[in-house]
Amino acid sequence: MPKSKSITDAYGREIYDYYNGDRKAYELVERDDGYIDLSTGPSVYFAEFKNWSANEKQAIKFARGRVLDLGCGAGRVLLHLKSKGLDAAGLDTSPLALDVCRKRGLTNLYQRSITKMGKDMGQFDTFVMFGNNFGLFGSFKRARWLLKKMYNLSSDNARIIATTCDPGNTTFEPHLQYHKLNRKRGRMIGQIRLRIRYRGYKSSWFDYLLVSEKEMRDILKSTGWELKKVFDVNAPIYSVVIEKAK
Repeated sequence: MPKSKSITDAYGREIYDYYNGDRKAYELVERDDGYIDLSTGPSVYFAEFKNWSANEKQAIKFARGRVLDLGCGAGRVLLHLKSKGLDAAGLDTSPLALDVCRKRGLTNLYQRSITKMGKDMGQFDTFVMFGNNFGLFGSFKRARWLLKKMYNLSSDNARIIATTCDPGNTTFEPHLQYHKLNRKRGRMIGQIRLRIRYRGYKSSWFDYLLVSEKEMRDILKSTGWELKKVFDVNAPIYSVVIEKAK
């Protein structure tokens, strides 16, 4: 039986059900302006390496040393890193997602928010933020605070490997209207207030940040990190390798 029946763990519940054979499991993303869309989850959270996007395949080659997968979900990245002999740990807020990770043979798991990373977890050489998980930074200000925190929890030659989506690379009118709304609210256009819905489950509302390459460079200024490599920058979704500034 699942360790949590919380109605707020919609993300974990869909992953848990899919893992247990429910191929009708789905993921709805609800935005605070009322827009609702069906995502590619949960099947994408179980994707084998051969089915990853080309930019993720390129970027993950830069993982080295001790790795922390932020927002590890069902463990697809951890399983790949494990197959490469890397010492990898996973972090996620969802107890059910982490339960699935354990059932898939994964250990070194932390049930906590990205804001609760601490020295008790040890030092890391690589942070992975795949599945658009650069978005976990939430906002410009919080991103800069977390980047400085990650700087202090990592080795001298540490890297961040992440994917994000350029919010400006769209002609979809509902998204353009949301950009206008965000400008009025004094927010970045890609700062999305959303929650996950699945059957009778609803997560709490949270901020998720999508950025262009230029916006990412602005966020990184004076944090001790710098953008080193970009893969598929002209596509809506792209991957990056960020390193400690020398």
